[in-house]
Amino acid sequence: MGALSNTEREAVERASAEPMLEQVEAWAAVNSGSRNLAGLETTAAMLADAFSALPCELVLEAAAPVESVDAAGRKIPLEHGRNLHLTVRPNAPVQLLFTGHMDTVYGPDHPFQELSWLDDGILGGPGVADMKGGIAVMLAALKAVESIDEQHIGYEVVINSDEEVGSLGSAALLARAARGKRAALTYEPAALPDGTLAGARPGSGNFDFTIHGRSAHAGRNPEDGRNALVAAAELAIRLKDGMGPRLSVNPARIDGGSPNNVVPDLAVLRVNVRPATLDDQARAQSLIDSSVAMVAANHEVTIQVHGHFARPPKPVTPAIETLFGIVRQAGADLGQSIDWKPTGGVCDGNNIAACGVPVIDTMGVRGGKIHSPEEYLIVESLKERAALSALTILRLAEDA
Repeated sequence: MGALSNTEREAVERASAEPMLEQVEAWAAVNSGSRNLAGLETTAAMLADAFSALPCELVLEAAAPVESVDAAGRKIPLEHGRNLHLTVRPNAPVQLLFTGHMDTVYGPDHPFQELSWLDDGILGGPGVADMKGGIAVMLAALKAVESIDEQHIGYEVVINSDEEVGSLGSAALLARAARGKRAALTYEPAALPDGTLAGARPGSGNFDFTIHGRSAHAGRNPEDGRNALVAAAELAIRLKDGMGPRLSVNPARIDGGSPNNVVPDLAVLRVNVRPATLDDQARAQSLIDSSVAMVAANHEVTIQVHGHFARPPKPVTPAIETLFGIVRQAGADLGQSIDWKPTGGVCDGNNIAACGVPVIDTMGVRGGKIHSPEEYLIVESLKERAALSALTILRLAEDA
């Protein structure tokens, strides 16, 4: 270790000694796919029990109402699980935010359900890296800080149930929790297996375009019809043609259609849009508006747009650079080399940064192949990253 005070050394040692692997194994054994409400409720209860070791006010908050568009173009309610929210010393002079997510991308019917040892010190399993390992790291660091009686540090923790599907039901909770915070740490896995952190991130918006045309007989009077499927296809192409180096557009699916002898009168186009900056987001919104207007006029159809940019772009601001510097120095003093790089993914760090709070959003474990049946956790990184978090928290309080 480098230049650590006695207090810092004690916190680092305590964080590293926490039973994180056992926690990950227990939590990852429960399926908590974003749509598995029963599994999420079980996981939330397990996390509430573990985090109750902190001197906190803890609640499981219901998700905000969310609507979705089904294959018939109807708006329907979309349920999400409850979110863990705890508060510690809200009147302390230094206020921080810590966030994670309990949901995974693996539903109860997904074949990837079991834990397995892939090699010595390499644990495979659903959510072990993304991010049940990260939650264990967060808790270990916070318990270590509490053990040395740092009464001038206050914080909130949010572990949501819907991050993998856009955090639509927890976005308002995240924004409330971010208010007035000096900095935030989010426990997504490291951007690379060597521990590299994520820097700048693009934004992301998911949109559903419901196209209503007019049905007609495909042989007798097709000219009387207004083909919603063709309009959806043209809209997809126009949106795709608008992409560039700083704007990704991915038309992902078209629902609808009709029997072959009927002009289809309904189609629903699903599109993901990822702008690099807020200027690119404005350009993307203009592209959507103009494309919808043009296709509606060309095909004499009506188009309803549902969705928005739920994840604003996250540039590396001077405040984030300063926070990176604190984390990097903490890593250096622990013998860990910490670097960062831009990434194409999005997460709750986007939402937190949009609130004006500097955030490092990859403080979780080292691992890899997330969102696949080959996801794995490098077990030794549990101790490494818990030590890094504990030291970073103490340094943030000193630097305030």
